[in-house]
Amino acid sequence: MIEAELKACVHAPEAVTQELEKLATARVEVYQDTYFDSPNRCLDKQDQELRLRTVHGTDGVRTLLTFKDATVDETSGAKPEHETLVADAEAAHAIVKGLGYAPVITFEKRCRNYRFEAAGRAMLATLVRVPEVDGTYIEVETLVAEDDVQAALADVRAVLQSLGIGQDDLTRELYTDAVIARRGERTESLDHPARRS
Repeated sequence: MIEAELKACVHAPEAVTQELEKLATARVEVYQDTYFDSPNRCLDKQDQELRLRTVHGTDGVRTLLTFKDATVDETSGAKPEHETLVADAEAAHAIVKGLGYAPVITFEKRCRNYRFEAAGRAMLATLVRVPEVDGTYIEVETLVAEDDVQAALADVRAVLQSLGIGQDDLTRELYTDAVIARRGERTESLDHPARRS
């Protein structure tokens, strides 16, 4: 299946939250994401992702192993996604490392998830805050067959528009890149104390 998803910056989080609350009850969760790659970064070079995500929610803790293949739609960044629940997070980390992959980055996402139906599709809208990154983001996605990606993305855009999110708010920036950039800024600030002000 393809994850037909669009991500956008949210300039009025409270207003968007109010609109989402009309569609579904929020599921509040904290994600601990670890991305892996080989020493020569073969996954990154092939536009692939390997992730272990531990989700902390009101109903307990679960861990998901996810592989995302190369992008099939350059405008949105839609990718084929394969995901499964794993019973033992520690064992999953050991298996991935044993296969030759090493953690590249680990960071936290604070999420409010809303599941609802729109245009006959099962949609997931997620309001996201990453403590290390400024701002609030929204992701709206639906899983579809490859020949349905463009129509699905049009439906996702319609959902965003109904929430007051415009075309100019869309972004393809990855959380991983934003976190790496912010950590680099902090390191540089520590190296140059005069820049801390």
